[in-house]
Amino acid sequence: MPTDKGLFITLEGCEGSGKSTQLKLLEEYFKSHNITAVFTREPGGTPLAEKIRTIILDGKNSEMTDECEALLYAASRVQHLEEKIIPSLNEGKWVICDRYIDSSFAYQSYARGLGFEFVEKVNSYAIKRGMPDLTIFFDISPDEAFSRKGGADKGDRIEQSGMEFHKKVYSGYTALCEKYPDRIKKIDAKRSVEEIFADVVKEIKRAEERLKCL
Repeated sequence: MPTDKGLFITLEGCEGSGKSTQLKLLEEYFKSHNITAVFTREPGGTPLAEKIRTIILDGKNSEMTDECEALLYAASRVQHLEEKIIPSLNEGKWVICDRYIDSSFAYQSYARGLGFEFVEKVNSYAIKRGMPDLTIFFDISPDEAFSRKGGADKGDRIEQSGMEFHKKVYSGYTALCEKYPDRIKKIDAKRSVEEIFADVVKEIKRAEERLKCL
């Protein structure tokens, strides 16, 4: 039977993949269709989680270990879930999140080399309580993405990790698409904004229909 719980949608991709542009279009689309939705991001989304975000991304924190990075992402996620995501879903609102747990798998499991098991373990709370109904992966290589955005942000510690790192992130996402084909839907992000958005809407409508059948 259909559920009163809102739909939880996450957007994923390499740096410069166009997620922010698609989020803005989705916000306009949802308003025009009278769908009550909460738009949020990770790391962050709540005041406390945003403070953790500042620590993670601060380019001055070059001494941060990979394990510390993964744990900070997980801590931010728990706060985000409890304070914002879960309450919003329980109220019947849709939640659209810019990055979520698949970022941790792509960036920390694969690119940082911490392994899937480690990242899965530190994110066990999120895995048990808040997995997305749909994840959209904007498929574009790091070379193309960084070229499009004009290079890496000098103040962003993650963006400054180097091209080899970001190529590993991309490989991680590709592996995740193969591992979770029912949840993660790949969209070609090398096309026009309008073409990409049309596919985003199609995937959301399909996810909504699946949810209604539960």
